Order: sequence, then C-alpha cells, then structure tokens
Amino acid sequence: MKNDKKILFIIDEIELKYFEFNRLVTNFWLIKCFLDRNYEVFITVKNLLYLNGNIPMAKIYQTSSRNDNIYKNDILDTICLNEFSTIFVRPDPPVDIDYINATYILSYVNNEQTFVINSPQALRDFNEKLYINKFPNLAPENIVSANKQIIKEFLFKNNEIIIKPLNRCFSSGVFYLNRDDKNINAIIDTATNNGKTIVMVQKFLNGISKGDKRLIFIGGEIFKYAVRKVATNNDFKFNEHTSANLIKGDLDENEKLIESQISQTLLSDGIYMAGLDVIDGKIIEINITSPCFFINEINSLYNVNFENIITDKILSVINTPKNRLLTGVL
Repeated sequence: MKNDKKILFIIDEIELKYFEFNRLVTNFWLIKCFLDRNYEVFITVKNLLYLNGNIPMAKIYQTSSRNDNIYKNDILDTICLNEFSTIFVRPDPPVDIDYINATYILSYVNNEQTFVINSPQALRDFNEKLYINKFPNLAPENIVSANKQIIKEFLFKNNEIIIKPLNRCFSSGVFYLNRDDKNINAIIDTATNNGKTIVMVQKFLNGISKGDKRLIFIGGEIFKYAVRKVATNNDFKFNEHTSANLIKGDLDENEKLIESQISQTLLSDGIYMAGLDVIDGKIIEINITSPCFFINEINSLYNVNFENIITDKILSVINTPKNRLLTGVL
C-alpha cells in the first residue's frame, strides 16, 4: 500500500558510494530536507531496478538524518515501486542504453498513485542538448550532425563554434573551434567519432567569458536565485565545482521572461525539474536528468535556506492534480 510520506531517489552510482557528507550534491540537500520533514526516504540506483512480470521493483536502501548529515542503511530491502508516493529519477548522464532501459522499467510504475519526477517517457523522448530547439527564439543558432562538411560550413559561416556530445554531462567532450584553428578536421573527427556520432554544434556566444548562468526550474517556476558558472584554468567553460567559480547570478529582465515562454511546454512534456544554462539570453542546454541546483552555493551567496524553498515548491507540485499542472495552475 502506498505511503504518502514514502519517497524514493534514484541516484548515480558515485553518489551511492559517497553518500554521506556530500553537500555539493543537490540530492544531499533534498533528501535531508525531506527527512527533516519526517518523510521516509529511500535510495537506489539504475541497476537495482527490475521487473517481476509487469510489477516494477527495486532493491533499496533506507536513509536517515542525524547530526546535520544523512546516512544510508547498509541492508538492502526489496520493494514494489508503486508503494512510493514520489520517485525522483536523478542519475547522471550518459543517457546510454542502461539509462534508457531503466526508464522502461519506470514506465511500469502506476502513475495514478506514484508521481515520477521527471517522467520516464520525457527522459527517453527529450535530449538535454536537442530540447532547446523546442524554443527556437531562445536557442543559439545550431546544427545537429555527424557530417564533417556540414559542420565545417557552419564553422566558416559563424567563425567560432562549440561542439557538444548529445548524451554526456559536466562539459565532458565539449570542444571550442574557430575557423583559424590548425586542427579543424582532427577536432571534428574526434568529436564525431570519425563521422559516426551525431553532435550538436552551436554558434559561439561571447557572453561565455562571464560564465553561463544556471536557472532553476521547478513546477513551472524559475527562481530568482541563480549562480553564474565561470570558467577556470584557462578553459573557455566551467569545469570545476569550486566556490571561486560559482558567483551570484541575479536574473536580468530577459531571463525573467523565459519562465513564461517555456513553462507550459516543459510541464506538458512531463518535465517538472530542470536546470537551464543561459548565455546572452539564449538557452544553451535544458538539463532534465539530474540538474544541479547549487544549493550549497546559493545558500551562501543569498543567505537563504534554498533547500527549504525548493522542497516547498516540489511538494506543491506533488500535491497538485496533474490536470492542473498541465494547465500551469498550482
């Protein structure tokens, strides 16, 4: 029988290994906040999900909170996923076949009684890089291709480009390329696996010199609290999660308008939690798998308890009938 205060987080394998004292991780704060509100919180990973016929099951660990930290029980239990009121799907990319297979299992969850965030169908249907093209007026000029000639034509048209793999995270495999580079062919060959792997190629945005801004979307709302991720170590992009490279990122007027332009589409697609990366008013990615909300940094930069603010919002989403969510009424 479902318990309305019983929650499951599907987390990444590395988070399971280093579960305690991991305050840089968004899941740490969310799990702790739910525990502090007397929810039963359990965790698992993708490869501990399984089907018994058509019944979605999992091996799980129970968590607890004490001394301002969170812990997991080392004993594995077995449970039907339909017993949870809410399941948070938050493993990191790569969105590979193992990730897709996990979403197939989650699609057997009874969504009339268990809220799965984000929708497993949405995680299959919408790629974090490609999804920006649902909002062409907000996306930078881009192409998606594995063809070297098409990519080179785009490069010579725009002078500077960014090449991104479609299914990775934390800037892994991302290349900057300008038309005067002496290694154009080699970089394109590397990025596309010699023309076999499709990539996204975006026009370079000069605002990256000031960092990209992470906007936090939950249940139709983009919060006023944000961080700007600044490049380090002579790189053009953010790639180190350190306080020196995460600075206050108050939203400008154009960024405040993004909420009204995207919210209804995301909710209709079953995306209730996302992290939007924005440069020069353009959305360069919409992170829907395991968006980092930089709670630790926002608490410090804004002197707030952001984990409580977003948990309140998440609970309003969970407790709102889905037909009202889809119309944007919370």
